[in-house]
Amino acid sequence: MESRTASAFWVTGPGRGELRTEPLPDPGSDQLRVRTLYSGISRGTESLVFAGQVPASEWQRMRAPFQSGDFPAPVKYGYSNVGVVEAGPPGWSGAEVFCLYPHQTDYVVPVSAVHRLPEGLPAERAVLAANLETAVNGLWDAGVLAGDRVRVIGAGVVGCLVAWLAARIPGCEVQLIDLQSARAGIAAALGAEFATPERARGEADVIIHCSGSPAGLAQALQLAAFESTIVEMSWYGDRSVPLALGAAFHSKRLQLRSSQVGQVATVQRARWDHQRRLTLALRLLASAPELDQLISGEDAFAALPQQMPQICAGAGTVLCHRIRY
Repeated sequence: MESRTASAFWVTGPGRGELRTEPLPDPGSDQLRVRTLYSGISRGTESLVFAGQVPASEWQRMRAPFQSGDFPAPVKYGYSNVGVVEAGPPGWSGAEVFCLYPHQTDYVVPVSAVHRLPEGLPAERAVLAANLETAVNGLWDAGVLAGDRVRVIGAGVVGCLVAWLAARIPGCEVQLIDLQSARAGIAAALGAEFATPERARGEADVIIHCSGSPAGLAQALQLAAFESTIVEMSWYGDRSVPLALGAAFHSKRLQLRSSQVGQVATVQRARWDHQRRLTLALRLLASAPELDQLISGEDAFAALPQQMPQICAGAGTVLCHRIRY
């Protein structure tokens, strides 16, 4: 029998990547062979990986589920893959699935690693699932309640998804804050008000920071009301972030909390696991065509080594960039 191969994108050094061919094993009795239709790139984490800015202290904790190689490079990294099953146990052939897999044309994984796309969810939109799962976890960490004044700083893909979720909680006043006034139309489609930083309203009950900029986190402290919660969803890699914790930080009794998708939020952990949380994200995507606006561009997989530097450099212009196979 002729051996199968697959092509995968590898980061080979800071700001460099290439396509590599690798053998594709035959699936076992509890495995699937999947042909990729689309994968997604969100600028945040993947930009830091591509730039070689994952700190050594996080090399193990930041490993993606099916990562190959080690940080800083060479490394095969990614976590938003949508494909169609071509071989596996009965009942799976032809199923469209989501998997936390890197950018690769074909792959073999355990059945337990994939999620069937729910009815009504286009494969093109399903690349947002990993980002939406992150947003769900962030909203849980923030503890947003009905009627809260919510400020989301940073209208990247995760910030937009957090604002979209919060706007669906009854009575919440959600303001999405970003330097790019062009994001106002997206905010409106998501059910949120838009503001540039100088027009952001204070006295917020919950502030969720997603901009990746220390200036955004500093503003979060300024917008907080008494005993407000500030949730930090940005990840800065190996950068140091100065933060002024004088002024009213203590007198207002503010809470500054981190959120990271690797663990289910504490408030839900007793009943939810990663599988249930990702299933929820896919179900939410199925009835949300307005989220198609968060796909800001698309390129063919073969062009990824040439396009990745521009994608990662696209602050203010790139939301989720889709790769077509």
